[in-house]
Amino acid sequence: MGHIGYAGDVTSQEAWEILRQRGDAVLVDCRTDVEWCFVGLPDLAELNKKPLMIAWQTYPDMHVNESFEKEIQAKGVRPDQTILLICRSGQRSRLAAMALTSAGYRHCYNVADGFEGAHDEWRQRSRVEGWKVAGLPWTQG
Repeated sequence: MGHIGYAGDVTSQEAWEILRQRGDAVLVDCRTDVEWCFVGLPDLAELNKKPLMIAWQTYPDMHVNESFEKEIQAKGVRPDQTILLICRSGQRSRLAAMALTSAGYRHCYNVADGFEGAHDEWRQRSRVEGWKVAGLPWTQG
């Protein structure tokens, strides 16, 4: 399950189960504030949890957020906790998992199918895979 640079990839459904089973597991949504507002957010209320919203890249320039690790620390996340990172389709969250792992966080997992998943044949997301397609709880602002 391990990958070079982080603990491994999980699906959205596997992430939900980990969040359900491990009391100290956290979900870090590393998309941008625009995505959180207009696309929606994972809803962890059923698990008595909330996603941590910490952008890996800043909108609109999409530069890497230099304070990402500091923001993780500021939310009280410990290096020994299970950290599940999610973005739109698993690319940014993979990079974030690698960065946190290199900073000493030992259990960083990439939610590889993301919140919206890959494109379908019409180049649209939220149809073939991802948190939304898996039928997991989510809300929209």
